[in-house]
Amino acid sequence: MSGKLSRKAEDYLEAIFNISQEKGYVRIRDISKQLGIKPPSVVEMVRKLDDQGYVVHEKYEGVFLTPAGEEVGRVIKDRHDTIKAFLIFIGIPEEIADEDACTMEHHLHTKTVEQVKNLVGFINQGPDHPEWLDHFRTFCDTGKHPYNKMKKCVRSKASLVP
Repeated sequence: MSGKLSRKAEDYLEAIFNISQEKGYVRIRDISKQLGIKPPSVVEMVRKLDDQGYVVHEKYEGVFLTPAGEEVGRVIKDRHDTIKAFLIFIGIPEEIADEDACTMEHHLHTKTVEQVKNLVGFINQGPDHPEWLDHFRTFCDTGKHPYNKMKKCVRSKASLVP
């Protein structure tokens, strides 16, 4: 991520990216609503992002991402989605996972997010992922790994064999 962009600026670019993907256009009020920030503050940040070359703001026309702004927005969204998916896998409720992903997406090293993304992809593509995910949920609920019960059964059967 660009060292010159603040977390706040990244949040704006992600919001603008998301809104543009959803609606096809972005207005100041859309950004204001999505981020929960008053329109005058949104206008101020959009002007800064315009000055930095990340957006083009045309009064009465809307806000448009430049290629540089779109790239930052896409990267931040991907980081957010990756972290959120991981948090949901480990049993965090979706609303909390979304909130925590917003915080974490700005602070994790790129390599860390890349490996989390690899893990999420591995989990999603694994043929046995529902079974071990169920085992993890059982462990979270009970503090005990269900494999230990299965292992005891295997051992007791094995001990009967000469």
